[in-house]
Amino acid sequence: MEVGPPTTAPRKVMVVADPTSESAAALQYTLSHGVVEHDELILLHIENPNSWRTTLATLFKRPSFVASGNSQSGSSRGASVDRNGGGDSGGDGGSEVDFLDEMKHACEVVQPNIRVRTARIELEGNKDKASAILSQCTSHEIDVLIVGQRRSFSTAILGCRRRGGSLRGTRLTDMAEYLIENSKCTCVGVQKKGQNGGYLLNTKTYRNFWLLA
Repeated sequence: MEVGPPTTAPRKVMVVADPTSESAAALQYTLSHGVVEHDELILLHIENPNSWRTTLATLFKRPSFVASGNSQSGSSRGASVDRNGGGDSGGDGGSEVDFLDEMKHACEVVQPNIRVRTARIELEGNKDKASAILSQCTSHEIDVLIVGQRRSFSTAILGCRRRGGSLRGTRLTDMAEYLIENSKCTCVGVQKKGQNGGYLLNTKTYRNFWLLA
């Protein structure tokens, strides 16, 4: 299931970016199937200043986000370090690389003909992450939202059908389902099924759609 045919006008595609395997899978799917030449890709990271995970999320050393061409990506990491404030570009003794900038650089390697931007947003007040993502989709006029999905057993069986409601009280694993149901643009939940097992995709109209890698 492609998120749009190559003949469509340039679109804005947003990926929810975190230093997790689910986010890496969403980005891999996006680069191989979700964007075409002249699209604009926005990597959105939502920070929670009250969470201890924020420190780990802002600095992430040597992630592996590229769908293909790993050797090319590996050889270009030094340039990514230099672009973000210097540091030793050779070996493990260098500076840690901001994971969001590393993801952006990986996108530029794999898809050099698309524009890639990053957006780092801090949660305000009592706003939840899903609401912040939907708000960013509106403000950036996003056409397609792509999010990594880790579905619990109960979510896989029952799904999440809280249209127009709040995400509060639901489990973190339900966030992708909430975004799929409440996003005004097309939202694709992505699960990577093994190294070469393809992707399991979910949208409002397609459930558990299997796509080979």
